[in-house]
Amino acid sequence: MSRGAKAVIDLRALRSNLQTARRAAPQSRVMAVVKANGYGHGLLRVAQALEAADALAVASVDEAVVLRDGGISRPIVVLEGCFDQEDLSRAAELDLQLALHAEFQLQLLEQCELSGPVTIWIKIDTGMHRLGFSPESATAAGERAMASGAVSKPLRWMTHLACADDLADSRTFTQLERFADALQGIEGERSIANSAGTLGWPAAQADWVRPGIMLYGSSPFIAGSASASGLKPVMILTTRIIAVTALKMGDEVGYGASWVCPEDMVVGVAAIGYGDGYPRHAPSGTPVVVNGRRHPLIGRVSMDMITIDLSRAPNTQPGDPVELWGAQISVDEVAEAASTISYELLCGVTTRVPVTVVDEES
Repeated sequence: MSRGAKAVIDLRALRSNLQTARRAAPQSRVMAVVKANGYGHGLLRVAQALEAADALAVASVDEAVVLRDGGISRPIVVLEGCFDQEDLSRAAELDLQLALHAEFQLQLLEQCELSGPVTIWIKIDTGMHRLGFSPESATAAGERAMASGAVSKPLRWMTHLACADDLADSRTFTQLERFADALQGIEGERSIANSAGTLGWPAAQADWVRPGIMLYGSSPFIAGSASASGLKPVMILTTRIIAVTALKMGDEVGYGASWVCPEDMVVGVAAIGYGDGYPRHAPSGTPVVVNGRRHPLIGRVSMDMITIDLSRAPNTQPGDPVELWGAQISVDEVAEAASTISYELLCGVTTRVPVTVVDEES
């Protein structure tokens, strides 16, 4: 018998979230972002399930290779582009589309001998100040790319929104204006909106939207819930109780004796910890669900176990189910309690957690 920790991946919810993106941006095509192992949900598994997406987006050529080797023939966009001639040659052979965001990538195009032309997305830095050409230099970069003879016509254009998760932040409007001004009179398809842009900023939807975290059932906004946006959780992380102990007032719980029982109480131990990807920095009070009821975490998270205040459920038994996030408690709530973001929690589930997939045929 396994120790109990497992992740259920609901591909039906994944497809539902894709449809939510389409309804939010009905005039746009959808580039589904599946980088970072499908945000922890399985790169190839997610890509196969999102067969209705118009294109897929990954971070690197290596991730794209996994998809092509797995039989994915749809357009794939590499959001960080290429880093050397080998990357560029593989991209051309595999018919990958590439973001172009830096001078060295332009030079690679100018120096290469490829099997065929590649589709390029020129990335413009409109305010994120992470990757991209300045609005003033972007069109010149595009002209150089076209002059290299290695690029398909016409060019495509993208930017990334820095503050779209805050619907009250006017910097998104500033970024949209910079992008429009930089490309005034320039042809080519555009892509601006991430998940937050797709759901909350209609002016950012353009020709393509690039939903990421929303596909996996997490809210892209700093305020508001996933369910309020019509999103369904794709990953349900569960385990089981492995011990129930009656402790006395003053008893210390866990490493560092950082939590002390304020009264006589029942404490449960659940088989999950930071070795499974549950956040070590989750504080006492972080909610978990035992037998359908919420209870607070107490003490420090260990590598393999957590301890739970079961004062309101003293009849809990070893083997009883525990949900860490998913159907009954959102990953966003757990992330907020742990002072992190849902992206980190979902991507952080480790390989020792077995995965069960739920699909239409299950």
